[in-house]
Amino acid sequence: MNPAFLDEHTAAHVAELFRSFSDTSRVRIIYAILDQEMNTSGLAELISLTPSAVSHHLRGLRQMNIVRAHREGKEVYYSVVDPHIVALFRQGVGHVLENQGQSTKTKSS
Repeated sequence: MNPAFLDEHTAAHVAELFRSFSDTSRVRIIYAILDQEMNTSGLAELISLTPSAVSHHLRGLRQMNIVRAHREGKEVYYSVVDPHIVALFRQGVGHVLENQGQSTKTKSS
C-alpha cells in the first residue's frame, strides 16, 4: 500500500467506519463491550437507553462489522472482536482522555 495515496473506494470505507463512531450512544455501547459480552437489556441499563434504541444502534454496528452477536438460548450477546477496531477505539479514547488532562492542566495554570 502506498501511504501517499488512498483510492476513493478505500477512503469511502474508512469514512464510513469513522462515521459509525460519530454518535455518543454508539461510542458508549462499543466501550461497554470492548472487554466483555453484553446483551441488549444489560447495555440499555448500563448506558441509560431504551432496549429499542440499543438494538437499533447494535444493528448498525453489526452491519459495519464492528460488533459480533451470538445467541445463548433466548439471549443475544454482543462483543467487539476485531482487534483493529479494539485498538482504534482504545487509541481514540486514550487521545481524548489525554487531551482532557492537558486541558485541565492548562486551565489550572
